[in-house]
Amino acid sequence: MILSVDATVQARTGSSRLPNKVLKPVLGKPLLQQQIERIQRAKTIDRVILATSDLPQDDPLEELANAMGISCFRGSETDVISRVCGALEAFNIEVHAEFQGDNSIPDPAVIDSVVNFYLEHSNEYDYVTNALKTTFPPGLEVSVYPSTILFDANKRAASSEHREYVGFHINQHPEIYRIKNIEAPASICRPDLHLEVDTDEDYALVAHIYEHFASNPLFTIEDVVAYTDANPQLLEANSVVERRWKQYRQDS
Repeated sequence: MILSVDATVQARTGSSRLPNKVLKPVLGKPLLQQQIERIQRAKTIDRVILATSDLPQDDPLEELANAMGISCFRGSETDVISRVCGALEAFNIEVHAEFQGDNSIPDPAVIDSVVNFYLEHSNEYDYVTNALKTTFPPGLEVSVYPSTILFDANKRAASSEHREYVGFHINQHPEIYRIKNIEAPASICRPDLHLEVDTDEDYALVAHIYEHFASNPLFTIEDVVAYTDANPQLLEANSVVERRWKQYRQDS
């Protein structure tokens, strides 16, 4: 049986470090639209669903989803695990590919490799991700798992103070869930190439990359690595940005 795999993208406008970052323009489109269009090019993804908050300030995100012809689910701004669970239930998602809205340059081939690994090993693993250890450039994270796993984690984490994080409640419990981390091949193993957007410095780098490859919208992570390796000065501005997610990684 071929399983259907649907993606959600968690996004909101209320980021503390860079408000409205997902709506910042690049090549005439919001960053969030650029991200979703790249996810849609993954061969293994059937639907992309935007999971945003129910606050009025996030109305423009629902409007963007409508304009793109994709579905949108709205829920709690801060209880993100409940918001994503709500989206999985509302759209009857069987297998979930999870994305965060600040990961603005996803790579379709990386997505397909993680999804295909899960599909080929679904009897062995509950949760397949490339985000437990930082080997891929940060910003290329994707996690794949059956919705039932997140529903279970949601119940177990009912009293957790970390409900703004989704996968955290799975990957912190290897004694409960069978977890597999996919590491990057050597050619794109660049843990210090930060492609997520948390700050103005991040946005400047990501916008520059999109603009550099404007004539080649199908550019790959291999293209980005080659370009930044040849121009290492591009990474100086955002190399000193504090990354809050590092405390949850197995990098030490």
